[in-house]
Amino acid sequence: MNNPYRNSNDNKRYQTMNYYFRSKYGTKVAKVPLNAGFTCPNRDGTKGILGCTFCSEKGSGDSILKFDQDLQTQYEKGLARMQKKWPRCLGFAYFQSYTNTYADLDTIKKIYDPFYARKDVTGICIATRADCLAQDVLDYFAEKAKEKETWLEIGLQSIHNKTIRFLNRCHTTEEVWEALDRIKTTEIKSCIHIINSLPNETKEDMIETVKELSCHPFDAIKIHMLHLIQNTQMAEQYKECPFPLLSLEEYVDVVVKQLEYLPYDCVVERLTGDGMAKDLIEPKWTIKKTIVTNEIDKKMVQENTWQGKKSRISY
Repeated sequence: MNNPYRNSNDNKRYQTMNYYFRSKYGTKVAKVPLNAGFTCPNRDGTKGILGCTFCSEKGSGDSILKFDQDLQTQYEKGLARMQKKWPRCLGFAYFQSYTNTYADLDTIKKIYDPFYARKDVTGICIATRADCLAQDVLDYFAEKAKEKETWLEIGLQSIHNKTIRFLNRCHTTEEVWEALDRIKTTEIKSCIHIINSLPNETKEDMIETVKELSCHPFDAIKIHMLHLIQNTQMAEQYKECPFPLLSLEEYVDVVVKQLEYLPYDCVVERLTGDGMAKDLIEPKWTIKKTIVTNEIDKKMVQENTWQGKKSRISY
């Protein structure tokens, strides 16, 4: 069966980040994860001290091998590691751990200016929160985005405020929409994170998250399955009172439906997250990421569907 989806060069029926980067730069681009030593208003006492219930002590930076090296060394060693796998690949500096805009403008400039100046940094990707985008900081990145491709990654997780409160996010869905509107007026690109299988959410709730998200301006999405990680609040909640988690088959079904409602030209950065196997409690099936993505691909072919099939929105 011919692939009806045009933004693909490998029979995927959705636009992968690899396709986006190769279309733009003509070669493989690798994101190099970095820990710049930021904290989070949900950890330092400004809004809370325990953080989001699903978040590990590394602030979603579990894939970073060395936390005690300076940023330049982290990048250089990380890029070298990527280039062993993909010779001559280009590098994106990916500020991954915690909230990487949560500082005053002078501190932000000291951290990011050297990376914008480096010739071996193709672009900058910054993980943050919707409530940590002070206007002067956003203005700074807006100017820098004219020089070098810049992405802001923002955690939405769910559109349902009851879920957001349960997760102890300490911000609202409306704050995410407001942040996306502000970003859209600049040359910065935005990536939204969502999580499937959050406690007390139905499959319909998960699909509704993508339907509502698609009414707002964004450029890319990361779809995660909930990971229960050792020593997180949610893992303790699960141990005390287990709640249902999606099976692989259920997850695939939800993701395929979500992809149908995404804007046609949106970039799909990932369809399953990275949980360090040694710290992962459940679900174990997420460890084999290739199996998950293969099952999604197979179901899309079986159902003759593709990204954006049920959406008329394109940003």
